[in-house]
Amino acid sequence: MRNLLIFLPLFLCGAVTYKAQPVRAFRMNGFAQGTTWQVTYYATDSLVTKGQVDSLLAVIDSSLSIYKSYSLISRFNQAETSINMDDHMTRVIDKSIETYRQTEGIFDITVQPLVQAWGFGPKKIDKLPDSATIRSLKQCVDSRFLTVNGHTLSKTKPCVKIDVNGIAQGYSVDVLAAFLDKQHLANYIVEIGGEIRVKGHRQPGNEKMKIGIEAPGEDEFQLSLLQKIISIDSGAITTSGSYRKFYESAGKKISHIIDPRTGYSSQSELISVTVYAPDAITADAYDNALMVMGVQKALTFIEQRKDMAAYLIFRKPDGKIADTASSRFYTFIKEH
Repeated sequence: MRNLLIFLPLFLCGAVTYKAQPVRAFRMNGFAQGTTWQVTYYATDSLVTKGQVDSLLAVIDSSLSIYKSYSLISRFNQAETSINMDDHMTRVIDKSIETYRQTEGIFDITVQPLVQAWGFGPKKIDKLPDSATIRSLKQCVDSRFLTVNGHTLSKTKPCVKIDVNGIAQGYSVDVLAAFLDKQHLANYIVEIGGEIRVKGHRQPGNEKMKIGIEAPGEDEFQLSLLQKIISIDSGAITTSGSYRKFYESAGKKISHIIDPRTGYSSQSELISVTVYAPDAITADAYDNALMVMGVQKALTFIEQRKDMAAYLIFRKPDGKIADTASSRFYTFIKEH
């Protein structure tokens, strides 16, 4: 009892003099995967460093980047039959094949030969492909030519090559979010090249995270400052737009969004698609697919997915720009 009587006053004194550290925002940013990244988290002390984020992204690049000659994907594209994948590549390939099936072939990572032919790959091109070239390349494009057995990825034709740029940034966002979760962070926002993952609230006000959606101006190729503001406290937001990567040839706009079924640049009326999903890999995979579908098919498709929502910007037959959204997406939109 004597020891207990001595201990309690010391404990109480310590409790009186202790001052909790305030929660504040920690922000960091950098450059990776050909674009910028930003991480903001709320905590009482610094728990994550820029070096840790850069290291994670470098590991992903060594697996998934078609711009790195040593990456696993580059090795697969150069291989005759198969390679052994790491965990990063396995997860992305599995999700890619699942999305291929869900979209009936509209999302297809074997589109790489066509993407390269149209000038959106890692190699420069001297001229645009003609119809005969497109027909020839299409013989190598179909995810049914891929087989996954555990961590082994195989192809039935040596000419099959893959490009996961339509899903890899979303996956990278999820990897960073998982890393923040391991640090027991409850409030953060992760962004890579406009692909965003959110958890929790802004501190100290405990407000939902607000995200602005960009939109093209009346000439389609210029962005207005802001189209909509949405407010969420969990999940991911990604955007795909035909105004982001394109060039003009013979008076025709050639977008980086290639329809694997035709071999040509997508010609739908959609200009931009923003997708909400529980994770960024899902949102990133489907935003390009919805772009190719067109307005009505995209809305029908997304309304059938209870875990997703979408906001669409499109050009009407009279040339004017309009927008619409799935029913769930309207619940996220805040007037400004």
